[in-house]
Amino acid sequence: MSDEEEAQLEEGEEEEEQEPVECKLTEQLCGDSLSLLCKIGNGLSHAYIKMDLHGKTLTDISIISAFVHVRYLDLSNNKLDSLSSLASLTHLLTLKADNNRLTTAALPQMPYLQRASFQNNKITTTEGIAHPLLEVLNLNNNQITKANLNGNELRKLSVLEIRGNLLTSTAGLGLPKLQRLYLGENMITELADLDKCIALKILHLRGNSETTNQIESFDRLF
Repeated sequence: MSDEEEAQLEEGEEEEEQEPVECKLTEQLCGDSLSLLCKIGNGLSHAYIKMDLHGKTLTDISIISAFVHVRYLDLSNNKLDSLSSLASLTHLLTLKADNNRLTTAALPQMPYLQRASFQNNKITTTEGIAHPLLEVLNLNNNQITKANLNGNELRKLSVLEIRGNLLTSTAGLGLPKLQRLYLGENMITELADLDKCIALKILHLRGNSETTNQIESFDRLF
């Protein structure tokens, strides 16, 4: 690589680390992003329940708290570092927040949330993920070092993707309803709590360390 190319690479890396320019979500943009008109409440009223805000370079979505009827929300490919404004969206069924600047996926308990994706962020912990109807969770390509998911809080979770993180153990992933667990490209050297995964059918561990020998003791995974 030439000196000029190295300089350009360093310059690009510096730009990536710079704070993003503030970009607030507006009522106009919210209106433009809404679709799928449906009945709500007792069936006598209607509201748009799908909001697509992907790729808008948003840094502030505070105004979204007013859109309480949204059930399908896409916030991927923005510059968000917080999802706290979603607390009032208790009717959410699906949430996509990939490719942002999130350091946590924590949210107040969402009683109807079924699918959530937070891949390609900077999430370091699984704390605060406790949605009783959640079935599919994607945490791929983050910075999680330790898992702590509660089977009593995640009673329906059947698919968990947590590839490309910094896990060294499977401790904290003992979920009784889990059927598919994807753990590739971590640094796992210890298999723990998998005996609690009584419904597990698929366990993906490619790209880890010293796990293939240990996995033979978990007969029901084959």
